[in-house]
Amino acid sequence: MLAVHIENGRVEARRVPRPRRPQGFALIRLLAGGICNTDLELQRGYYGFRGTPGHEFVGEVVEADSPDLAGKRVVGEINLACNRCEWCRKGLGRHCPKRSVLGIVKHPGAFREFFTLPERNLHHVPERMSSETAVFVEPVAAACEILDQVRIPKGATVAVLGDGKLGLLAGQVLLAHGARVCQFGRHQHKLRIVERAGAETFVVKDSRELPAAEFEFVVEATGSREGLEGAIQMVRPRGTVVMKSTVHDRVAVDTAPVIVNEITLVGSRCGRFEPALKLLAAGRVRVHEMISESMPLSRAPEAFARAAQSGVLKVLLRPD
Repeated sequence: MLAVHIENGRVEARRVPRPRRPQGFALIRLLAGGICNTDLELQRGYYGFRGTPGHEFVGEVVEADSPDLAGKRVVGEINLACNRCEWCRKGLGRHCPKRSVLGIVKHPGAFREFFTLPERNLHHVPERMSSETAVFVEPVAAACEILDQVRIPKGATVAVLGDGKLGLLAGQVLLAHGARVCQFGRHQHKLRIVERAGAETFVVKDSRELPAAEFEFVVEATGSREGLEGAIQMVRPRGTVVMKSTVHDRVAVDTAPVIVNEITLVGSRCGRFEPALKLLAAGRVRVHEMISESMPLSRAPEAFARAAQSGVLKVLLRPD
């Protein structure tokens, strides 16, 4: 079968054996996978990664222990927890110290024709939901995590810094929650997606154009080393900055304004799939406008290069 492989910054499509299915796991045939910023950072050396990436996917179950899974379209949570430790007993398997992570840490990812994932990680895709929509469940869940971590009242104003894939999804999730969203980015054509959903948008080409101490809540989703500094500049004293960017390079932070202004920094990662599925099924998040291109697995090097280009949003990978 065909699989994407990353090593030393190089992306290639390789022929590899079909994986064996362990007990409790499902064997899944890829229908579509989305290249996200984390995948691009893995290519640049994040986590010292070497192997098959891919954690945003929709697939069809080929084999499973559970008979109600066979032949069904599924999406899957990416953390493979031990289910025995203190964190797992608390329902926080996403922080299990023994976990592996699909396409990131010690478990080959979904950018291959067939892959495996524990059955307990899987969620059925509603019949009326297209695969192009379902592939966004994982990143929409990451956006929904903001509301699980931070109490943002309905009607509150939230600044979202960044107009990339996750930034646009975060803005739309916050709008669906009832917040007033002010979205800042560099590309007017991308900002129009969240603008049509109800956000107020601002094109900024330089961090010096960002407002100072204006917002109680700021979501940083630029995917850049400089984004956190801008978010700290924008937040009010005793405000909250939610950090969503995954960056391979070290991020330098001037802690003085954080301490003096008593700012809360919240790291934010994966989220629950249930609210994401509900939002997407209800059409509350616009995702089809975010698909820039779709390519077969055999063109993975070209797909990664395309996804890394400025102004490009989601590039999908499909089986040949």
